[in-house]
Amino acid sequence: MSDPVKTLSTRLVRFAENAILLVIGLATLYAAGLEILRLVETRKVELGDLFLLFIYAEVIGMVGAFYKSHRIPVTLPIIIAMTALCRMIILQSKDIDPINILFEAGGILILAIAALVMSWKDKLSLEKLRLRGGEDDRSE
Repeated sequence: MSDPVKTLSTRLVRFAENAILLVIGLATLYAAGLEILRLVETRKVELGDLFLLFIYAEVIGMVGAFYKSHRIPVTLPIIIAMTALCRMIILQSKDIDPINILFEAGGILILAIAALVMSWKDKLSLEKLRLRGGEDDRSE
């Protein structure tokens, strides 16, 4: 691919990525605003509502992390998934079979282990970069 075409395609991809993340951020803020408005109107806050607001905060944090570092840490979506499973357990715990709660809790455990492994990987990658003299190798 020639340099002008490669440069144009890289800029197009970055623009699309930024535009989509902007939409995600704005939509998340809108959804969080609607949820807060509902909480104010009903004057009732439950644990599931707090988990939902926490998920919105994590999504905004993920968008912010991308704008700051131009990459999304893999652990953030894992944490969002864990929070969503916790919320699901809380909302459905009265109406579902206890074995399903165990399966969902097992899913949370697997995600927690994955987040731990990914954080170890990140620490090892940073250590490798320091040993190499600070090169920015994003292919790992």
